[in-house]
Amino acid sequence: MTPDLIIEKLKKHTPKILGSENYSKYAVLLPLIETENGVSVMFEVRSMNLRRQPGEICFPGGRVDPEDSDEKEAAIRETVEELGIKRDSISGIQPLDYLISPFGMIIYPFAGFIRDADAIKPNEAEVGEVFTVPLSFFMSAKPEVYHIHFKPEPEENFPFDWVPGGKNYNWRGRHMEEYFYHYEGRIIWGLTARILAHFIEIIKENGLDKV
Repeated sequence: MTPDLIIEKLKKHTPKILGSENYSKYAVLLPLIETENGVSVMFEVRSMNLRRQPGEICFPGGRVDPEDSDEKEAAIRETVEELGIKRDSISGIQPLDYLISPFGMIIYPFAGFIRDADAIKPNEAEVGEVFTVPLSFFMSAKPEVYHIHFKPEPEENFPFDWVPGGKNYNWRGRHMEEYFYHYEGRIIWGLTARILAHFIEIIKENGLDKV
């Protein structure tokens, strides 16, 4: 193999997150809607009949399917399915920063506006209810942030004699931030709160924080 051939191989490669093919990929939409309280954020409460995270507050979204042309299309499809609205009811969709979860997931968030609020008919199999919170609340409220710590635990047959220090190797631990918002007795937390906090950070950039 020659240097020129190696360079040509590298030129044809499109960089991505190393190992991302092993991650589950999800897309969500942070839905904005105009109400009598001004622009508001819409949330779903997951149906109590769901196996995973019943009763938790979230945004519309789900796994990116092979049939989806991209992550944005997945977010739109999931929103249409969960809220029972037409595709053209969603407008102004823009991407936010994506997240890499320590639990083997990549989440691609988007924000967009939903028109025709009266036409929303949540899919009862997935959505228990929907509610809105004025965006102005989140512009002034700071989330509470707590930390979850992760400690590396090598498996029993790990080859400690192959690494400097052996069983005394100084493994680097890590932590994950968990965000919490409290609004009228409801608790918005987890990835939903983290995406929301990031969205608010963007809105406040350069002092453009009037809503």
